[in-house]
Amino acid sequence: MTKIVKTAADAVANISDGSTVLMGGFGDAGQPMELIEALLESGATDLTVVNNNAGQADAGLALLIKERRVNKIICSFPRQKDSWHFDEAYRAGDIELELVPQGNLAERLRAAGAGIGAFFTPTGYGTMLAEGKEVREINGRNYVLEYPIHGDVALIKAFKADEKGNLVYRKTARNFGPMMATAAKQTIVQIEEIVPTGAIDPENVVTPSIYTDVMVALETESTALAAREQGAN
Repeated sequence: MTKIVKTAADAVANISDGSTVLMGGFGDAGQPMELIEALLESGATDLTVVNNNAGQADAGLALLIKERRVNKIICSFPRQKDSWHFDEAYRAGDIELELVPQGNLAERLRAAGAGIGAFFTPTGYGTMLAEGKEVREINGRNYVLEYPIHGDVALIKAFKADEKGNLVYRKTARNFGPMMATAAKQTIVQIEEIVPTGAIDPENVVTPSIYTDVMVALETESTALAAREQGAN
């Protein structure tokens, strides 16, 4: 049964030191920023984080890295113009990086949720990313063996949920969140709106409630803007 809590701090309170945390989002789109900030305040450390990138500027994941709370990050895009906290930690030897091509990252997460033990992919063959991995030729093409990525907890953001925990996402926010929800032992969801059970058309549900463990409704910049626009009308 999905538990609804009042604050982001309550939502992340049980995340322990040494956890593997899956964080949804593609850049800012779909990133559960308030949950990540609450995790920062919680004091949890020695974390392994799985995310599309390695944090941006001075917010969210970047601050977890700045405070040396992340021991390892598994991501596709560790460096960009505002990834200075990751750059500093990596150059100092304070964080381990596992670089994963984006398609492989998505598929490794999906495999975890689907109960797939491993899979072969051509992506990465012949590069440094394939070193030490099993390689097999299939129908004349070479493939690399990859394993699922399981999480202790997933932090994701959805647009709307009903009281049971069925989730709907908004546009590009539907990126890594749905597959991360299936790949973690516990899924914590930041929601913009919780509606009564039955108010969401079952055909529109992306993540079924069976994968949702904890929900918290938080006003974000987008919901505040929508409320102001509705008031103006």
